[in-house]
Amino acid sequence: MKLRFFGLAVCLPAMLACAACSVPIVPEPVRPSVPPAIVLPPPARPPAPPATGPWTDWPITAGDWVYRTDDRGSVALFGPIGRDAIVTFRCDRTQGKIYFSRADYGADYGADYRSTRAGSMTIRASSALKTLNAKATGGAPAYIAAEFNPADTFLDALIFTRGRIAVEAAGQNSIAIPVWAEIAKVVEDCRG
Repeated sequence: MKLRFFGLAVCLPAMLACAACSVPIVPEPVRPSVPPAIVLPPPARPPAPPATGPWTDWPITAGDWVYRTDDRGSVALFGPIGRDAIVTFRCDRTQGKIYFSRADYGADYGADYRSTRAGSMTIRASSALKTLNAKATGGAPAYIAAEFNPADTFLDALIFTRGRIAVEAAGQNSIAIPVWAEIAKVVEDCRG
């Protein structure tokens, strides 16, 4: 009897190994390949409505202000989140200047950047207006910029304007942008 169990104990693993070899191997099902996701560029900025009537009635351009600091000083950026700024307001401590710049989209706000434009830029606050010489910044995307001395009292007019300022430049659609505390922070940074 012992021999019988011994034979079973020796033969059983061999029988199981043979049984395992005879089981058919089923390959994993082939999954259809998924094409890579197509990343579309963000939609083009919608054209700004033409500015008509008094500037205080112009529609406010869509966007938000963001304040940042860097090695040169500080900057306030205005525009739609996740896109290039429409307007920037920079304190450049190394130059001792405040630069006001706006994107140079051309009158149709299309993708036709003009990096060599120069001309005048008029900025309107509720109590004052100022026309400045504007120059192309030479970057990409293209901006045109005008400079202020930090002591210029017109900057106070911008800070204390009633809710909006207007920006007009040759070859551009005129825009109205809201005035938030970020502009005052940049002015304080350059005056401090």
